[in-house]
This record gives sequence, structure tokens and C-alpha cells, in this order.
Amino acid sequence: MCILEVRNVRFKYDKESEKNTLDGVSFAVARGEWVSIVGKNGSGKSTTARVIDGLMEHFDGEVRIDGELLAADNVWTLRRKIGMVFQNPDNQFVGSTVEDDVAFGLENQGIARDEMIRRVDEALEFVGMQAFKTREPARLSGGQKQRVALAGIIALRPEIMILDEATSMLDPTGRAEIMRVIREVKKKFNLTVLSITHDLEEAASADRIFVMADGKIIREAAPAALFASTDDMIEIGLDAPFSSNLMRDLRAAGFSLPAGYLTEEELIEWWVARDSI
Repeated sequence: MCILEVRNVRFKYDKESEKNTLDGVSFAVARGEWVSIVGKNGSGKSTTARVIDGLMEHFDGEVRIDGELLAADNVWTLRRKIGMVFQNPDNQFVGSTVEDDVAFGLENQGIARDEMIRRVDEALEFVGMQAFKTREPARLSGGQKQRVALAGIIALRPEIMILDEATSMLDPTGRAEIMRVIREVKKKFNLTVLSITHDLEEAASADRIFVMADGKIIREAAPAALFASTDDMIEIGLDAPFSSNLMRDLRAAGFSLPAGYLTEEELIEWWVARDSI
């Protein structure tokens, strides 16, 4: 069953412009699915996320969330079904302490105090930030700030989590750790994930990938199919993931590798198993 449907959405920031920022975007996401949208800067991927979250008004087309048509009179109700993590967590912080910040959304929803405290503690424990609950958010590292942002989403119990370049400001170690936490959050709470990213290693975690260019979806594929050919990636204007380039170079050096695409983790596991034979 689809939890999210986008039908022929068109949008422009400047009404006088002849060019649409979004130009007939359509796709559907099944409940519990992880979908990534990738593309160059200006392709329309972040605008798509903001339309879905009700942050952009006056668009043409339809957005349905859990079967209900998004409209001005229900945007606040439907937005409760969505949790959004932005590129810069500092833009989301409003509380003076970590626990105050995680509780902010719950207060807005009128959650009872005892339930609020339980949810805040549970969410911080899940992302490994319980020991930092009385700290000021500004004193946290980038990775810790994103963990707190995720805790705020977990506490709200949404059905859809949108990641809008949520790991782009982190170093590789911090990025990998946040992605691990996101996978655990998705599994535990059966969330639907929509990841807006330019990081193809992050996109490789998805069930499906949509490639955007000039406000349109130009390709849809599973990660293994999309990343199997570095030539195809270059043709659509994207860099190939590290493991895809590595596999190409290993094949050129005479190594016999499995057909198709492997993530870095899968390639390491295959290599270890190969050497143990």
C-alpha cells in the first residue's frame, strides 16, 4: 500500500519565470520502503521534499499522504505523519538543552508530561545521546547534533521520515554512524524513508533510487541496477559510488568479481570470503 503519492507536481519559485523548478514530478512510495532521490544541485530534489512536507504552497498537481490529499486545510494534520531532518541541524534547534529540544515537538502536539518524558528518554537512549540530555545543543559535534535531530523525530512517532541532505555536513565516520542509526530507527519503528541526497553511498541504502534533472525524474532503478555501470552514471551526470569505481578498476586489473554492483560492505565481505577459501 502506498503511503506517499506524488502526481504530476509542478512548481516554480518565481511566477514570472518560464521554467518550472518541478516539472511534472510523479512517483509513489510503499509503506516501509526506503527511497532516495539523487541529482545535481538545482535538480529539484530538495524542493520536492518541501512540497511533500507542506512547506511550499501554490503548486500544481497532487500529493497524497496515507491516501489523503494534501491541502491548505489539512496540512498541519498531515505534517504530523512526517518527520524531516535537514542538512544543518542548528536550524532545527529551539531548546536550551538537548532534552528540551527533543521535547519541543511533543509540547506542540499537547502530549501529556509523563508520556513526553518517557518518549524523550526513549528517543535519546535509542540514538545514544541520553548522557547529553542536559547539554546545550550548540556544544555538540555535528554528528551528535544530527543524533539529537533524529531523536526529535523518533519522539514524534511519524510514519514518514524525510532526510534532506541530512549527512552532507558530516565527515565520513560521522556519516556512516548516522546512517547506521537511521537504519536501526527505520527497522524498529517501521518507518518509510525518503532520502534527498547527493551522496551515492547513502543512496545505496535505499530500496529504489529516483534520479532528478531539471525538475524531472529521469530514471528510476534499484541501487544495484543504477550503479552497475559507471558509464551510465556519467551519462546521467552523476559520479559513480566508490565501490563501483573500485570494482571497475579491479576487473580491469584482471580480478574476477561478481556481476553487478556491490556496496563497500558487500565488497569487503566478498573479498574476505574469497581469501578464506
